[in-house]
Amino acid sequence: MSTLAAALYVLVGVVNLLPVSGVLSIARLEALYGVSLVDPNLVVLMRHRAVLFGIVGALLIAAAFHPPLRAFAVGAGLLSMLSFVAVAHLVGDLNAELRRVVVIDLVASVLLVAAAFLTLGPGARAGDA
Repeated sequence: MSTLAAALYVLVGVVNLLPVSGVLSIARLEALYGVSLVDPNLVVLMRHRAVLFGIVGALLIAAAFHPPLRAFAVGAGLLSMLSFVAVAHLVGDLNAELRRVVVIDLVASVLLVAAAFLTLGPGARAGDA
């Protein structure tokens, strides 16, 4: 089971790393989120958001191979993804790209919970935690 869990951590980590491409490309950010970034202040915020996703993604991937990071990585990953889902739900009226991100974050959250259950849950072996 630890191989499956590690694969899930890596998969969710990669999902979180995908927006990092926006750090260097306004066009990539616009394509990812279906928004027009003409305000330089908004560009700064969106690029910073991409960096933060990179940190979360790297943490999740590191947790796949370094079990002591897992609880922290699960918390950071779920907080990041589910807070976006909650804010998107509260604001509403999302474009197609942002609705897609919500779905991706929900699926990735379920996969991360599964990984956590396999490695941190009651049936997890002591060496997996």
